[in-house]
Amino acid sequence: MMQSGLAIADWPRFLTGMTLVLIRLSGLMVFAPVFSSEAFPVRVKVVFALVVAILLAPVVSALPLAHAEIGVLPIIGELSVGVIFGLVLSMLSEILLFAGQILGFQFSFSLVNLLDPNAPVQTPLFGQMFSLLGTVVLLAAGLHRTLLAALMRTFAEAPVGAFAIDTHSAVAIVGMASGIFFAALQMVAPVMASTLVVEVTVALVGRLSPQLPVMSITVPAKTMLGYIVLIGSLALWPRFIEARFSSLLDCAAGMVRHAAVMR
Repeated sequence: MMQSGLAIADWPRFLTGMTLVLIRLSGLMVFAPVFSSEAFPVRVKVVFALVVAILLAPVVSALPLAHAEIGVLPIIGELSVGVIFGLVLSMLSEILLFAGQILGFQFSFSLVNLLDPNAPVQTPLFGQMFSLLGTVVLLAAGLHRTLLAALMRTFAEAPVGAFAIDTHSAVAIVGMASGIFFAALQMVAPVMASTLVVEVTVALVGRLSPQLPVMSITVPAKTMLGYIVLIGSLALWPRFIEARFSSLLDCAAGMVRHAAVMR
């Protein structure tokens, strides 16, 4: 009878802990790469989040300094952790999309857009290609598991129900967003440099020979050389994507750790 009464007494604590864990995971499911993909049915995401929350709830609720209580502040705190990880890592998707848009201009494909089946928006042709490449790299390298493990480690640094976001994290996220443009330029720098060389060369030749059809030569030559450099760069981009993912993941974990220590 004592064991039965103890189990009944722990049941509300378990449900509360599971709810808070589920709230922390929700930020990952909404914003983070791979997990936020519309290619996965909503039911699959819900079941996955529920299973993870059920498995983690007994452990995280028993950690020191954990406050498994439902309230406005605990819910906001758990939501903040998930949003920090989701928003910071979603910048990788924005980098890939913007890099594809830059290449679209360089390849004269600025008007070629695709209707993304995973989102009700039109995306550039190369942006769609880079997004698919990023998803393949993350899955092949197992970085989706690394992301989930990093989020699980936050329960030790920021116990469930005891986290409160600070203004420094919000300012840091805004500052990181300003680096999307620079990171995209780094990614497509070889292709941009090669196409720029073609444009300058054809322009100089056009000045020397005015009767030369510059526009008829520039686009094919730029596209052909750009594709050659693009194919050669495919060996470097997976490392670039992995490095950016790891850097963003470290930044997100550092923000949560800093906010937990400051509290």
